[in-house]
Amino acid sequence: MKEVRKIGTRKRIALVAHDNKKADLIEWAEHNKIVLARHELIATGTTGKLLEEKLDRPVKKVLSGPLGGDQQIGAMIAEGKIDVLIFFWDPMEAQPHDSDVKALLRLGVAWNILLACDRATADFILTSPLMHLDYETQIPDYSGYLKRKVSR
Repeated sequence: MKEVRKIGTRKRIALVAHDNKKADLIEWAEHNKIVLARHELIATGTTGKLLEEKLDRPVKKVLSGPLGGDQQIGAMIAEGKIDVLIFFWDPMEAQPHDSDVKALLRLGVAWNILLACDRATADFILTSPLMHLDYETQIPDYSGYLKRKVSR
């Protein structure tokens, strides 16, 4: 039997954006203010401050991405504390913390959470009828990986 994780009607949504994409994320969030008000919002440092100002509601803030915020969000994903990751990242600009960005995206996929890296995908996720329902998502089985023989 596969293990599942229940995602409630009130989703825990992490919002992250690179500097060149912050304006896009803020505009998207303002456009979706009413729907986002039904959910718990978590964001990296500067993005969280901007979102709080524009949405006029509290946003749980972690550190700035390059200072560990991406890793904090990743840890929350691994702990089952994030249901949706909206990460407007800049594909045209190298980031000083590219390894953290890659790790964050990898964790989102590894733990089978909803993941949007652009506005179109974020729109589809937010407008899905499933956003307003309880949902059970399968947790991948990593027991084989954990039990693998490790050479010394």
